[in-house]
Amino acid sequence: MTHGNTSYYDYGPPDVCPHALILPIFDERSWPIWFRVTAYLLTMLYFFLGVAIITEVFMSAIHVITSKKRKIYLSKTERGKKNGSYNSVGGVVAGLREDEPEVVEVHLWNETVANLTLMALGTSAPEILLSIVETVGHNFEAGNLGPGTIVGSAAFNLLIITSVCMVALNVNEVRKIARFKVFVVTALFSFLAYIWLLIILKVITPDVVDLWEATVTFIFFPILTFFAYSADKGWCGIDVLRQNRNKRQLELGPLKGEESEKMTVEKNFFKEGKLDRDNLARFVKEVKKFPGLTDEDAAVLAASKLINAQPHSAMWYRIGTIRNLSGGRRMEPALDARLRQVYETMNDQKSPLSELASPVDPESNAIIEFHAATVAVKENTGKFSITVWRHGNLERQARVRVKSIDGTARRGEDYIAINEILTFEEHQKEKQVIVEIVNDNKWEANEEFFLRLSLLDSGNNVKLGRISIMEVTILDDDNPGIISFEKRGLLVKESAGSVCIPLKRSRGADGDVTVQWKTIDKSAISGRDYKGGSGEIKFKHAEVHRILEIPIINDFDPEKDECFEIELFNPTGGARIGNINRVAITIANDDDFNSVMDRLMVLTNANIDAIKVHTNTWCQQIKQAMLVNGGDVKNATNCDYVLHFFSFFWKVLFSLVPPPGIFGGWLCFFCSLICIGFMTAIIGDLATIFGCLIGLHDTITAITFVALGTSLPDTLASRMVTRGELYADGALIHITGSIAVNVLMGVGLPWFVAACYHELQGTVFNVPSGSLGFSVLMYSVAAVIAVVLIIVRRNLAVFGKAEIGGPTATRWFTVVVLVILWILYITFTWLQTYGVIEANF
Repeated sequence: MTHGNTSYYDYGPPDVCPHALILPIFDERSWPIWFRVTAYLLTMLYFFLGVAIITEVFMSAIHVITSKKRKIYLSKTERGKKNGSYNSVGGVVAGLREDEPEVVEVHLWNETVANLTLMALGTSAPEILLSIVETVGHNFEAGNLGPGTIVGSAAFNLLIITSVCMVALNVNEVRKIARFKVFVVTALFSFLAYIWLLIILKVITPDVVDLWEATVTFIFFPILTFFAYSADKGWCGIDVLRQNRNKRQLELGPLKGEESEKMTVEKNFFKEGKLDRDNLARFVKEVKKFPGLTDEDAAVLAASKLINAQPHSAMWYRIGTIRNLSGGRRMEPALDARLRQVYETMNDQKSPLSELASPVDPESNAIIEFHAATVAVKENTGKFSITVWRHGNLERQARVRVKSIDGTARRGEDYIAINEILTFEEHQKEKQVIVEIVNDNKWEANEEFFLRLSLLDSGNNVKLGRISIMEVTILDDDNPGIISFEKRGLLVKESAGSVCIPLKRSRGADGDVTVQWKTIDKSAISGRDYKGGSGEIKFKHAEVHRILEIPIINDFDPEKDECFEIELFNPTGGARIGNINRVAITIANDDDFNSVMDRLMVLTNANIDAIKVHTNTWCQQIKQAMLVNGGDVKNATNCDYVLHFFSFFWKVLFSLVPPPGIFGGWLCFFCSLICIGFMTAIIGDLATIFGCLIGLHDTITAITFVALGTSLPDTLASRMVTRGELYADGALIHITGSIAVNVLMGVGLPWFVAACYHELQGTVFNVPSGSLGFSVLMYSVAAVIAVVLIIVRRNLAVFGKAEIGGPTATRWFTVVVLVILWILYITFTWLQTYGVIEANF
């Protein structure tokens, strides 16, 4: 039994803290206070990790539920419309006859409704259920921990998470809210909900909540959803809030004019949300311009493009954040250093890939690239030169930037960093870049770093060539090397235009060497099927990789596969010819080439399936939970192993929850919701006893430890969504929407249940305002200042005319203001709770 601030047992002295709902399980009266404090703190942190992991399972179920689609048929006349939902589908699907209806798939759930209902419930479930469990567990009497956590989380989310998003972007980079009317509605309701709490606690019925007041509080939630949906649909609004263009998002997808550059570049790989064969072929052709990449590499890059081409919700990023924190399965394919550089280089291209695939006109453009894709040097080489050459139009000045990027070799430790601008004067063909290797006199395995070319002005008729990334390998070998082909055979489509044959120089890279080559006709004839001949390939000092390009002639006649060979001979400079001195080139017809594309399609889809948000079977779910990085051990880091170790128990335990792929996600939804309720009940007990042991009031414990613990995943996820998406909607609308849902559901629902109980019992539901009322007032003042500042940022050029980001000085000014508001909120609530200041709230 409990009494006051102490807990009495049937024998022995009383405990210093009262019994909570479940804890303590053991008799802890003889334990030292410092040990109990440490044990409760560590256990509470561990349970924060556990509730984050089960929340990730919960949100995976929500993702499955809200991702359901239906088919829409668009007639010929509908496809011609320029505005509204018809324009948003992106035009006629390739392969349809002009009189055929187009079939598109659209989401059943409206984005705004999904964000404010299931998605907000997913991210706010711990706070909401903590409030519900506390009220029900204390015989339907009001507590301080649940409401305090909700108010504390609201302050942390609006002030601190917004600050984190503000500094997440690069200098002068901005994110603007696209659905501004929806933001206004959610921000207004997030403020009015707390004002309503003050009114019912201090004005209408002080320190008492009647049934009708609790009912109105709860009903505000569907009202919020309706108004936000209306704003999204354009059914209501004020002219001053009207956006400059049509609605950003309709049920059929984003308007064409408002797609991000990323989506513009990558959207061609989608056909009804699936991988398209023809566009994959063009993508692979573009990838093959980077020497040394295999089909498996191309499939991984294609999967990354497919994942990143789609706009993602804040929930998607939150799921990814929790998996990163627990050493779980990644949400994106893992790219090594080489593939990462290729991927970033392709993303730097601003035009669609359909344009990238077309050859650059050498008559009007200067083409700048490295002389070779790979060089290898000894660690004791010191300084050596890299050749960057220009071809095509040489009539004007051209400039590019060359920059070094770490691989396994690190700047300062293994080489001297490079970041310089090369200027080609008129008719100048070559420039040298001096690279310096650091010799640390220690034995090390071969290491590599990268040199990357980038354009300074894309509008000056200067283009990057195929070899815009160079790999520099640091090794311990000083022989001239062995020259050979990398493969014995290559397959090329007749319509490809050309075939690129890679040559490698192994077992040494010392000095300049050359090797001659010639084509040998087989069933393919030079001049009819390809442009053959002979020539010489030169490897400069340290170069270990070159490309030989042979044009292919497309005669557009159906014919069998044809082949020719290329032979290497007569090396110079002390080099030798390797075992693979001949390569067979097969010119395939479409059917044979399609079999290769089938394999690439399978590889790409396998990479996509490996990173799906949800699982379909228990076996798959348990296996991923037990293995680090979801089974992708090859790409797991040391940090992943540490995080996996600490979260292993929770991941295996919650892998027993029904997978989201069963019964459309609903079974997983309810089972994980029950688990979250149980976890939050224990967290509430841990926080209460921990606060009691160190002398903290429940309100202070709630707005500090508990609020921060439940909000940490949202903090990291909001940073990711800010960096990953074009607009600020995923961060700011999610923050304001979650705040409103938190108070309306997390306070409204338990108050409604408790008020009904007391109405049936003929008693009064007492809710002492005290520190809760003052905390609500302080938050309301801070929220008004913060929202006004955000709106001001949207309209002033000094802030970059955007809610997030902008110039360095003004973005840090915003961060300082928001952080000071949060510190003042915590400080004044603390002082009022402990009676240092008197306030009638």
